[in-house]
Amino acid sequence: MSIEGLISIQSRFAAKETMDRLEAALRANGVSIFARIDHAAGAAAVGENLRPTEVLIFGNPRAGTPLMQAQQTIGIDLPLKVLVWQDAMGVVRLSYNDPKWLAQRHGLGSKGAETVARLAAMLKTLTGEAAPPP
Repeated sequence: MSIEGLISIQSRFAAKETMDRLEAALRANGVSIFARIDHAAGAAAVGENLRPTEVLIFGNPRAGTPLMQAQQTIGIDLPLKVLVWQDAMGVVRLSYNDPKWLAQRHGLGSKGAETVARLAAMLKTLTGEAAPPP
């Protein structure tokens, strides 16, 4: 599956463990965790079934504020989010919006390019630690 601007990687761990590992990696790197949303639990609360599906919302005002100063509309995509989900075949994946795609979407151009590059590198590293390939 390929969706423009979305980066997805496969994890060898169960969904909950993958999300726990990501949350720990982000916290260890000084990133604020704003919310962890368990969509499967929400579905169960209304009598519906949903494979493991969780979203983690996180960020750092030092990184996000300059981007919003350059183009306020990027605030709709900040703070950043990562989805951990299990597909129909039982494969766990971790997905997030590519910061470079977000910058392009909001027309940042060269404004914030260094910050965007740092965010992209950080996400690649920390998601790779949380969800190492099988």
